Amino acid sequence: MRRFLDRLYAASAALGAACLAGIAVVMLAQAAMREMGLLLRGADDIVGWLCAASAFFALGYTFRHGEHVRVGLLLEGLSAPRRHRVELAALSAALVVVGYILWAAAGFVYESWKFNEVAQGLIRIPIWIPQMSFVLGALIFFLAVLDDLVALAAGRTPAYRQAEQAHRAGADLEEAP
Repeated sequence: MRRFLDRLYAASAALGAACLAGIAVVMLAQAAMREMGLLLRGADDIVGWLCAASAFFALGYTFRHGEHVRVGLLLEGLSAPRRHRVELAALSAALVVVGYILWAAAGFVYESWKFNEVAQGLIRIPIWIPQMSFVLGALIFFLAVLDDLVALAAGRTPAYRQAEQAHRAGADLEEAP
C-alpha cells in the first residue's frame, strides 16, 4: 500500500508538471502562430484549465514533501507529547476541510455532468472534463492528509516532517566549510 500511495503522489505531481509544460507549449504555439498571422482558437481556455489542473494535481505531493505553509515555529516550541497532540488536531482539522472541499468539488462536477453543461469559451466541450482535475487533485490531497494522520496516530513520523528534517540536514551540510 505504501508503494502504491507514493507512486500515486508522484504520478499526480508529474501530471501537474505536465500541465505546466502544456501551458508553455500552448503559449509558445500561440505566439508563433500569431507571428505567422494565424490564430490558435481557445488557447486562453486551455491555459486556464491547465493552470487549475497543475495546482490541484500538485497538492498531495507538495503536502507530503513538507512544502505547504505550516506553523512550524509554533510546533517547535512545544514538548514532544504536546506537539503530537497539536499535530493530530491540526491534521484532523485539515482532513475535515479537505474532505469538505472534495465533497463540494465532486458535487459541483457531478452537476455539470448531470446537466450537460458546456464550456462557455471558444472550445465547446463538456465542462466536467476539465473540472475533473479539481476532484482528482482534491482526492489525492485528501489521501495524503489521511496518510500522514494515520502515520502520526500510529506513532510514526509523518512524511512532511521527514521531508523537513531531510531538508534541514541538507542545509546543514551545505553550510559546512
